[in-house]
Amino acid sequence: MINRRDSFKMKMMKKFYYILFVFCSITTLFAQKKFSVKEANTLFAGKSYVKAAEAYEQLPQSKMVLQNLGDSYYYNFQMINAVRAYGQLFFTHKDSVKKEVFFRYANALKGTADFDKGDAIMSEYLGFDQNTPKFMKNVTRNTPSSFKLEMMSKNKTNGDFGISFFGDKVVFASVRNAVEKAYGWNDRPYLDLFSATVDSKGQLSNVVPFSSDINTKKHESNATFSADLKTMYFNRSGEKRVKVGEEKIAMIKIYKAEFVEGKWTNVTMMPFSSDAYSVEHPFLTKDGTKLYFASDMPGSLGSFDIYVVDINDDGTYSVPRNLGETVNTSQREQFPFLTADGTLYFASDGHQGNGNLDVFMAMKISDTEFDKPLNLGSTINSEMDDFNFILDENDKGYFASNRTGDDNLYTFVREDNKLQYLVEGEVRDMKSTQLLPGSTVKLYDEAGNLLEEVLVGKDGTFTFNTEPNKKYKIMAFKDFYIPAEATFDTSEKGKVYIDLQMKVESYYDAEDIINKKEDGTVLIDLENIYFDLDKWDIKPQAAEVLTVLLDILKKYPYMEIQIGSHTDTRASEMYNLRLSNKRAASALEYLVQNGIDRKRLRSIGYGESKPLIICPNNDCTEQEHATNRRCTFMILK
Repeated sequence: MINRRDSFKMKMMKKFYYILFVFCSITTLFAQKKFSVKEANTLFAGKSYVKAAEAYEQLPQSKMVLQNLGDSYYYNFQMINAVRAYGQLFFTHKDSVKKEVFFRYANALKGTADFDKGDAIMSEYLGFDQNTPKFMKNVTRNTPSSFKLEMMSKNKTNGDFGISFFGDKVVFASVRNAVEKAYGWNDRPYLDLFSATVDSKGQLSNVVPFSSDINTKKHESNATFSADLKTMYFNRSGEKRVKVGEEKIAMIKIYKAEFVEGKWTNVTMMPFSSDAYSVEHPFLTKDGTKLYFASDMPGSLGSFDIYVVDINDDGTYSVPRNLGETVNTSQREQFPFLTADGTLYFASDGHQGNGNLDVFMAMKISDTEFDKPLNLGSTINSEMDDFNFILDENDKGYFASNRTGDDNLYTFVREDNKLQYLVEGEVRDMKSTQLLPGSTVKLYDEAGNLLEEVLVGKDGTFTFNTEPNKKYKIMAFKDFYIPAEATFDTSEKGKVYIDLQMKVESYYDAEDIINKKEDGTVLIDLENIYFDLDKWDIKPQAAEVLTVLLDILKKYPYMEIQIGSHTDTRASEMYNLRLSNKRAASALEYLVQNGIDRKRLRSIGYGESKPLIICPNNDCTEQEHATNRRCTFMILK
């Protein structure tokens, strides 16, 4: 029997299931909401990329929808989905796609490790060939340091980046503050600053929010501190969104704060911040006289450039100075950091690298100039974004990367790169001095064993990695050219750089009897070889001619030729074809019997198919018939 308590319980359960049913129905209806193009575009313009992608996925795949869908995924580092959208865009609309989309599609492909296709698209964008695996292999060999990495948090979804030194602690930006309002760009919480210590295993510990005097309901990130820890500069997003083109953007600004009586106060916006552009990623030099940052302010070379301002004794600031086109490109340069010796570290996707943001270093030349940036190589750079590199006086350092899908902080140990014995060079035409892409360069050991060979690219250069205390030989090969040869030794004294100018001479420049024809074929011009009627044996006159050819082949042991035999038209086509094949083969055998490797020779009979003189009604004179009966000697390589 059911008592009153049980009856009441059952009624309440029925009511609960009814409410749950209604709630689930509403949720399902919401999930199935159909977006209009206008709604999707509004989300995209407001940089609500997660919801914009959801909206565009429901719409007919027009050119605009596919591009915005790809961009929505690209800007949130969802490269697999970005590749899918961009791929369909390029399949259907490639001829009318704007050039800057080529750049994003190429980097999205590289972000999925599809370097072959990514390099092909990037080559179209740049106008010259890219080979990312080869470049990264070479640059990794040539970097002064290698890096051992360790993620600083076991939670891979914290969204940590923007790390800086703060005395014996670190300060960084994170989305760990999950109670705050979600940010439309990525549906993640707004950024706040946090402080932490780094334990002996390189893990973040004692993580606490930074001062509430600094953290607000807006984004705060990328703090940098004076040596006495009493002044800080940091980023905060603007209070209002400003329309730029079709998008509304809350600009990022740099603020300054002072630590007075145990409290961060006097928070002021820097005079070079603006509602019209962003200034971000501040870095204060140790002496407190210069502030470096990234900005897309008017006059920038690309989407973001690195700038510097002087901090005057009276607390005022100079006009921002762009670091110039040696450092900055038409793409993004961000997250500047300078060591005590003036070496600049920064992130860029404009300089050649693995794809997306890579970490670079540039040595200081003068107070206003830096040397050509060097990619730090694949021991630290991945196919995704790698950035925010910082380093202390003891070579202890940190950086950020989204290689696992979310921004995460890494600690690294920097070591001297293992001794590399690098030989580099280029292949040029001896006469014209022009580079010769497509050449083959081979590396041999002292015993003549082939160790490695490379096909020279468009830049005409080659690189080999060798070992200490050994002797090597390098040979450069190019069809229709005499191979060039060079020998060298490596030492014990560390890294060796050998720049070899491999100048190869063409056969037709070296020998008067070798000529390049208008159709590109290269022939050895010899006297004609005569055969008796219906015969193919080598007579004394033919042997004299073949002896000249024999000398040429012995002089150039890598030359390969084709012997072609032609007849006149005074027999059937089949008869002439058979006869010419026998005569060509006979000449080949003569050369083999006199010491020429058969692999270097080809023979072919053309019969009457390629006459030099075509006679009307096949009525040739005896002289014309003789002209058509000939042997040709064509160089194959």
